[in-house]
Amino acid sequence: MPSLCGRLDKESIRGALSRRLKHIEKAPGYTPSAVLIPLYVKEGECCLVFTRRTEMVNHHKGQISFPGGGRHPEDATLMHTAIRESWEEIGLKPEHIEILGELDDIATYTTNFVISPYVAAIPYPYQFRLNAYEVDQIIEVPLSVLFDPNNFSQEVVSLGDKLILQYFYRHGDQVVYGATARILKQFLEILADAPQAQTLGPS
Repeated sequence: MPSLCGRLDKESIRGALSRRLKHIEKAPGYTPSAVLIPLYVKEGECCLVFTRRTEMVNHHKGQISFPGGGRHPEDATLMHTAIRESWEEIGLKPEHIEILGELDDIATYTTNFVISPYVAAIPYPYQFRLNAYEVDQIIEVPLSVLFDPNNFSQEVVSLGDKLILQYFYRHGDQVVYGATARILKQFLEILADAPQAQTLGPS
């Protein structure tokens, strides 16, 4: 499938996100948290930035995720949480983050977080600085790979006393699943419906 960069720009993504009503998850007792979905253009290809978590963190050890974490008392909003966590985890400076919009809240099944995802455009190339305790590596995945149906699968899995539909996105030997895959699936569905435009590069 050809790259989406030929038909998407920042404003078309911003518009697609703004035209929808965000679902706010009401889950008493769950910890409010936020993630950033960093998006950039590399050699004409739109790419998403993921992280692989270390085995030292408290939750989701070794999983592929977006940069983010729990809200701190000093965070004015959950958007500030996503921006702060991105700085702490991968050295992404706040002034280099252009927020394009939000996705629906996602509740995690086992760790009791409610995640608010924020989509952002960032510059490329970027000199990331990894927090060695939290992040094992940066993983760059082209959107064309994620849109390829050969790289997507789903299955019903047992989680405690519940049966849930789990999504999987593959890029080589990397597999995105869990809450991150649910966030990703919604984002890809929104992009697929976005109006055509010229480029996702700098405006």
